[in-house]
Amino acid sequence: MDDLATRLAPHADDDYCYLTTRGRASGRPHEIEIWFALHGTTLFLLAGARELSDWVRNLMADPAVMVRVGDAKYAATARVVDAGTAEDDRARALVFDKYAPTNGDLAGWRVAALPVALDLHGDRT
Repeated sequence: MDDLATRLAPHADDDYCYLTTRGRASGRPHEIEIWFALHGTTLFLLAGARELSDWVRNLMADPAVMVRVGDAKYAATARVVDAGTAEDDRARALVFDKYAPTNGDLAGWRVAALPVALDLHGDRT
């Protein structure tokens, strides 16, 4: 495990991360609190409103994002996960398996949501 993955690992069970995208029209930073699942140095998110979510539209326009996990901020590159791939299956399974036991019936969300990956690069303060 590399140094970044080692620093992230203790946060795998955190309920939320905080994603900051840049507004595609305004250029201003927008932060959201969102569920995530960790896989190495990648965070997977599921967008229930798919491409209609402002945060997804923002990261599609500018994939350079910031994410706060615990008390640390990381630079990341965001991307929509390709449908029908092993990574698509992994993203859906990881996020669903983490949150379904304590949040009711999320089966429909697992199938319909848009998986997004945040590939973290390292600390940024």
